[in-house]
Amino acid sequence: MANITAADVNKLRTITGAGMMDCKKALVEAEGDFDKAIEILRKKGQKVAANRSDRESTEGAAIAVVNADKTAGAVITLNCETDFVGKNEGFVKLATDLANMALNYATKEELLAADFNGITVAEKLIEQTGVIGEKIEIGSFERLEGAFVGSYIHAGNKIAVLTALSANVNGAEEAAKNVSMQAAAMNPIALNEAGVDASIIEKEIEIAKDQLRQEGKPEAMLDNIAKGKIQRFYKDNTLVNQDYIKDGSMSVAAYVKSVDGGLTVTGFKRVALG
Repeated sequence: MANITAADVNKLRTITGAGMMDCKKALVEAEGDFDKAIEILRKKGQKVAANRSDRESTEGAAIAVVNADKTAGAVITLNCETDFVGKNEGFVKLATDLANMALNYATKEELLAADFNGITVAEKLIEQTGVIGEKIEIGSFERLEGAFVGSYIHAGNKIAVLTALSANVNGAEEAAKNVSMQAAAMNPIALNEAGVDASIIEKEIEIAKDQLRQEGKPEAMLDNIAKGKIQRFYKDNTLVNQDYIKDGSMSVAAYVKSVDGGLTVTGFKRVALG
């Protein structure tokens, strides 16, 4: 029988993130062979993942990161089953590591296939499923590029947002953060009118007309009144047209222009748990 030392156990724990006892058991079973021990832990993760495949993973951590020159960002959710695991320091660190990796990939599928210390990200998630005992998966995955990209993560890592601005000007960092906070709080469906799907507008027009008919408004007036209601819909549901939450006397677009006359919001990405 191989002599398994505390240093061996700690080394395997550092490599895999598995618990102390799980690492010791794996090393004993593998007779001290590290590669075999890692494989044992991975297989355990596969078994746990298979058993928990039908579980809902609505808790976790939403993380936004931005590259060094502030021209691109990535935002993901790493999902798990319970809030207890989602708040764990090691879990949040893994989510942050994966978000930083996401800066280099265009899709979630590419990220899952990427190398994570000798195994793929997908294999790492299976391994951690075995370690933690809960279903773990990357839920949302978004990237954003722009002349300046800033971010905001809501307290508790429940919501994360990226915002792109048209220029890297003085005050851009604070402006991007404030607009990201706006998106986190108000959950707009699009950046502006052009981003709203035509089917949504058609549905809103029909709802507005039905309401007007019930109020007894003449049929000839419905189109014009409905158009006014759609403008209100844009104001409530598109980011740049919403009232700025820190100063209701101006829109988000007006707030950004108050930072710099030529500044505009060019995009945003918002992810949330649940």
